[in-house]
Amino acid sequence: MSGLSNGAHDGAGEVALQAGPIFGVESRGMRLEISAAVAAGMLAALTLGTTVHGQAGWAKPAFAGQTNAPAPPKPSAPFVVQTITNRLSGPWSVAFLPDGTFLVTEANGTLRIARPDAVVSTPLSGVPGVKSVAAQGLHDLLLDPDFARNRVLYFTYFAPPKGETPAVWPIEFFYERVWTKPLAERRTLQIGMETVARARLSDDQRSLENVETLTEGAERRIVLARDGTLLITGADRFRFYDSDLDGVEHDFTDNPDIRRNFSGRVLRINRDGSIPKDNPWLSRATVAANTYAHGLRDPEGAAINPATGELWVTDHGPQGGDEINIIRPGHDYGWPDVSYGRQYDARQLDGRKNVPVGNGKSSMPGVDEPVYYWDPDIGPSGMMFYTGNLFPEWKDHLFVGAMPSQYLSHMVVKGDRVVSEEKLLTDLKQRIRDVRQGPDGAIYVLAGNSLLRLSPKR
Repeated sequence: MSGLSNGAHDGAGEVALQAGPIFGVESRGMRLEISAAVAAGMLAALTLGTTVHGQAGWAKPAFAGQTNAPAPPKPSAPFVVQTITNRLSGPWSVAFLPDGTFLVTEANGTLRIARPDAVVSTPLSGVPGVKSVAAQGLHDLLLDPDFARNRVLYFTYFAPPKGETPAVWPIEFFYERVWTKPLAERRTLQIGMETVARARLSDDQRSLENVETLTEGAERRIVLARDGTLLITGADRFRFYDSDLDGVEHDFTDNPDIRRNFSGRVLRINRDGSIPKDNPWLSRATVAANTYAHGLRDPEGAAINPATGELWVTDHGPQGGDEINIIRPGHDYGWPDVSYGRQYDARQLDGRKNVPVGNGKSSMPGVDEPVYYWDPDIGPSGMMFYTGNLFPEWKDHLFVGAMPSQYLSHMVVKGDRVVSEEKLLTDLKQRIRDVRQGPDGAIYVLAGNSLLRLSPKR
């Protein structure tokens, strides 16, 4: 889940880091409805950057190399990490403006411009009201391909219900105070809505203009597909069906349209918000027209594979079983019927451990296997395939941010398989929220409250 960071990297400047070896990671912790003593301990662990550790490894991989990829034969060469700024607050996404500055979203609802000289602007005006609660807030940002001419951008956020003042809410207002209610009561709650919008960045770069909603139902990542459509990832919306944060002990195979509408999805729309005529569920009246794929839990990383043009996403599992999936139209990725993870031990008031999700299996017919999973999990967020020339040895390699595990995962991919993985930036001890390739070929990372630039060590 998002929201807790470990503070900013101290000072501006540069430091050379050596890539570290692979070692075990721990299961990410969550705020749960449990005893005050246990809750306090979990919160302390999260605040310190450590994690609540659950038993892992109950599931067996479906094929060799699906998990625990080996370290590369040769570690990556040392590189330089430059701090652009450490004066951000909960940054979630970054985009590169033509003038060399950085447009950054902050989860609590602010949009700022950071300059290469470490100056950070006051919040831009014109941003619609944002409700920040649990893992919801102001999230991704994508510039239109013709931004230099039209200054149009797209962004995702959680909109408060009509009449509610934008604010930061305690986590239980989205979790415990929802899933503890009967479904009939949940469906009357006015909590807010996952929203995708577009706007124009003003010429003076101080405000958003002409803001309009394009679609609703998802607010994690936005990716531009090769055909020019928008692919938007969204988390499981358990508030709309009989489920909760980490699944329940039954599946939904008797009514698959429930998951097609309310599990974590990838939406597909045109850039004006209209529905593409070849979306996979248009002939089924009981599935939302913008649904492209479903069965995810919380996909907070997304990137187009340059070799295939397909969308790859990271997906948060519950206790164990964070995944990487290749998204294909109309396909099902399992949540919450099957999972490589288990329900959180800390939420089980009867003391049970490794309580199953859904039907208790990790696989089932009709569900796409993840191409890779982590168990114990790492809390994956931003995702990037590197296509630049500054790091030729990393060409077409995959990078994934790990938040509670506090590193940048560097993965070598061959075809649709991960063949090696190494941990980078472990010395920073910061939650890695986003990773992007800049116009200069450098790699930019949002770590804690900092924006960092990675370049080769000369």
